Amino acid sequence: MKFKIHRGTKEIGGSCVEVWTENSRILLDFGMPLVDEKGDDFNFYPYKDLTQQELIHEGILHNIEGLYPGSDKLIDGIVISHAHQDHIGLLGYVNTEIKYYLGEATHEIIKLGNDFHQKDIQLKHFFHFEKAKTFDVGDISITPYWNDHSAFDAYSFLLEANGKTIFYSGDFRSHGRKAKAFEWFIRNAPQNVDYLLLEGTTIGSSDELFKTEDELEQEFATLFKNSDCINYISTSSQNIDRLVSIYRACLESGKTFVIDIYTANVLNTLSEFANLPTPLKDFKQINVLFPNKLTTNLFERNLEHLVYKFTGSKITTATISENPSNYVVIVRPSMKIDLQKITVDKGNLVYSMWDGYKKKPYTMEFIDWLESKNFTVIDIHTSGHADTPTLKRMVGAIKPKYIVPIHTFEGDNYKDIFDYPVVRLEDGEVQEM
Repeated sequence: MKFKIHRGTKEIGGSCVEVWTENSRILLDFGMPLVDEKGDDFNFYPYKDLTQQELIHEGILHNIEGLYPGSDKLIDGIVISHAHQDHIGLLGYVNTEIKYYLGEATHEIIKLGNDFHQKDIQLKHFFHFEKAKTFDVGDISITPYWNDHSAFDAYSFLLEANGKTIFYSGDFRSHGRKAKAFEWFIRNAPQNVDYLLLEGTTIGSSDELFKTEDELEQEFATLFKNSDCINYISTSSQNIDRLVSIYRACLESGKTFVIDIYTANVLNTLSEFANLPTPLKDFKQINVLFPNKLTTNLFERNLEHLVYKFTGSKITTATISENPSNYVVIVRPSMKIDLQKITVDKGNLVYSMWDGYKKKPYTMEFIDWLESKNFTVIDIHTSGHADTPTLKRMVGAIKPKYIVPIHTFEGDNYKDIFDYPVVRLEDGEVQEM
């Protein structure tokens, strides 16, 4: 068995790992880069009209035989760890005859992305794996392990072939609402692993334990109880743990949680896999706001059914304006035209995302606008990735022969953190086993 990290040995995001034997070849993830060569936020827009070969020449797509349309012999499959864009963002370029291996909920998130974000990820052939149940792709055996992560339905993978083993950590943590999944893993971790491909997103930021989602929930509840104004929340609609924390804080503080159409569809779809708050299942204190731009776009593309099913839970900006301090509202910059219709003389904007996103021009402009409207910006957030003590616990549980840095800017620091040999690869370098 051999493997190659196409992107991720020296950066966070754009994850793509190729693994092969004499008989089989697979990819683990195929993500969009998060940064460019200068380390700035990656902007795909200037490249959107380029051909496949031009994108390969620019280093955005990888030159992988059997992956793209027109290939004679296709790779045997693509295994998806979770539905964040830095792990799936380039799948729209893949030959549609290739088979995908992914969690069922992950598949549903991808389909929602096609509808709401006009993505074009076509999964014609797929297999829904289940946690801890081994499946085979050719002569490579793969066992998925359920991860605690800010993405719903996230996994790590054990790959076995010809007496050799690779463990791909994916993205994980131990301080979210699925912390028990990580504790289970520590007790049942695979042993005698040859190579551990270990994400290190947070290495270099802090050696302290990160706040838990339960602690964030109490911070939200305290803020809401003490607020005599409206609370806007800037967070990802795919960060299900965070949405649950906010909703539970609303229940505790007597506030009504207001979500937009996209968030409502995400929560309702994923409520088939977990006990998540959705107005269609009679959860209290939750309403749906219909942002004009998003709602109009859905109707124009004949996706009005994604809107109509929530009409019974609709709330208007006029209703919110009658008593704004009663409401906690999920917001984003694209909703500015709607928020202008809510009459308030002050408020809070709770920023509950990675701080780096604040540097994006449209986010900065949005925050500046709210501050000009007498809004106070408050940070309540915790990472979706493992802190250093958690990384050490995973390594200690697996006891790998070698650690390979991936999904990190700080790969050179691994040797000072972990008591196991570190193999420092370059993007595109083949590692034989």
